[in-house]
Amino acid sequence: MSIHGKIEAIIYAAEEPVSLDQIGALLKEAGLLEALRAEGEEPPADAKAEKAAIRAKLRPILDEIIETYANSERGMEIRQVAGGYRMSTKPEHHDVVRAFAKSLKPPIRLSLQALETLAVIAYKQPVTAPEISEIRGVDSSGVLATLLDRKLITTAGRKAVVGRPILYKTTKDFLLRFGLKDVNELPSMEEFERMTQGGTQEELFDHTPVADATGIPDDDSVAEPQAEESSSVSEG
Repeated sequence: MSIHGKIEAIIYAAEEPVSLDQIGALLKEAGLLEALRAEGEEPPADAKAEKAAIRAKLRPILDEIIETYANSERGMEIRQVAGGYRMSTKPEHHDVVRAFAKSLKPPIRLSLQALETLAVIAYKQPVTAPEISEIRGVDSSGVLATLLDRKLITTAGRKAVVGRPILYKTTKDFLLRFGLKDVNELPSMEEFERMTQGGTQEELFDHTPVADATGIPDDDSVAEPQAEESSSVSEG
């Protein structure tokens, strides 16, 4: 099993620069450091000496990986940043990366009322406006208009009852925004209740935009976060 590949994967997955000590701790926990120890080599006597020894063995491996990415045919590079290692696009490709970042959809911010309504539709779909309002305990017509405008929900025909109310369901955009393959990947109601005990509903549903892969601030390429949607629904 390649230590080089493991280290490369760690750096790629890390959101922040990852240090040699962090990489060493992860590899040690996975039981992969023994392969780096020379035959007959005794383990260091204390923790401080062990860290120093691990850094000494990992540094040349990091140098090899960095050298591999330095090839002009590669679009990515690994750089030392703020005491750690970070993977980023090469400066010569920043123009196309920024153009791509500008094409991404801006983040969606929803009010608590909208999140509640969206959750009801996701779990009960197809569902009518009166059914949603009954579950929430308040009129949801104003919030439905917001969700329709954001393309998170769509109409799904009419229910075969008196008045033939419109049915609502979630959209493909809903799945894309929340990283779901399909609605079957939604947590069960029991799991959802357990999750809500550990955080607010906003924390469960709030998704941040994809960051500029260049890692370099650009006022023109950063989308302004949209203001939280205010609902005209009366909570009374």
